[in-house]
Amino acid sequence: MTFARQALGLEGETRACHALEARGYRVLARRYRTRFGEIDIVARHEGAIVFVEVKARRGRRFGDPVSSVTTQKQQRVVAMASDYLARHRLGRLPVRFDVVGLQYGPAGPPVVTVIPDAFRPGW
Repeated sequence: MTFARQALGLEGETRACHALEARGYRVLARRYRTRFGEIDIVARHEGAIVFVEVKARRGRRFGDPVSSVTTQKQQRVVAMASDYLARHRLGRLPVRFDVVGLQYGPAGPPVVTVIPDAFRPGW
């Protein structure tokens, strides 16, 4: 991964955290590493533990950032969430999977889209 992509990802996660906090989320962890990969954001919102996948895009060449959360990516996020829940003994709390998309244009701040309950696991 190039430095520019890493920087875009970090900036996107920071902006996503601000957008979520403005909506009443409490961020518990960022960039939580598991053997399956990394969860972008773990938060609490309305009594649920929320696992948030963040996608940022510059321009429209590769499409809408939210649509890039494929079924395969969803399965990986669910596996990482299971790891988090087990390690933190949170298995009895409600769980939700949200997606935040950031679309950067040629000027100005990005358009931030928050999709609560974007997908559900087959637990």
